[in-house]
Amino acid sequence: MGDRLKNKVAIVTGAGSIGPGWGNGKATSVLFAREGAKVFAVDINLAAVKETQEIIQQEGGDCSVHKTDVSKSDEVKAMVDRCIDVYGRIDILHNNVGITTLGGPVETSEETWDHAHAVNLKSMFLTCKYVLPYMEQQTGGSIINISSVGAIRYPGFSYAAYSASKAGIMGLTKDIALQYAEKNIRANTILPGLMNTPLVTASLKKAYGDADIEKIIAQRDAQCPMKKMGDAWDVAYAALFLACDESKYITGIQLVVDGGLVCKFS
Repeated sequence: MGDRLKNKVAIVTGAGSIGPGWGNGKATSVLFAREGAKVFAVDINLAAVKETQEIIQQEGGDCSVHKTDVSKSDEVKAMVDRCIDVYGRIDILHNNVGITTLGGPVETSEETWDHAHAVNLKSMFLTCKYVLPYMEQQTGGSIINISSVGAIRYPGFSYAAYSASKAGIMGLTKDIALQYAEKNIRANTILPGLMNTPLVTASLKKAYGDADIEKIIAQRDAQCPMKKMGDAWDVAYAALFLACDESKYITGIQLVVDGGLVCKFS
């Protein structure tokens, strides 16, 4: 146990995991708790987020959970209000919710486009909308939004709704960073590259089928300069740095966590 986030309260959205193993939000929640934060863990899947809570509590940490569809304004407001009721403040907002969608503009339905933007981008607008007033009252805070290298590089196939929504996260975060810089509220973006997490595996199985999953994972590993995909802990430790006071003079950045992938395709 460390103390880099001692006495801080952190909201982590997408804090559950879609399947066995470690997703980004689950790993980040546990790491934040290990570093002394009180974690308000949020997910649309209550059973999944309770699993994260159980891990934190077994390790002696403090974690409360809340079921929320972060694309809905009333549910996000209720989530933030409950965090204030439970812990009295919000020092860190870690926005981790996201979905992937395949296809270019012609192949993508309007419903798919809207859903991807609601989950990936609107959710972060809403959480920031309701959290920022409390951070302003506290005269400080750190917001960390998860985007993707897909926002700045073409991966070799089309996923227009996903890449557009992830690019939007960068613009939103930059805007918040500059508006609130004088108020000691920082906002930064993490851009993961090819990652090996339960959500990614589930997405690959949906796209390519169970039979080819090991082959696809091997191909993705080979694409990375380090010859392996990253994992949830790589994202979690980047988030920890941006959440703690060691990064107190860093705001508005896009931190790429990809094992050198974007250098390869620059």
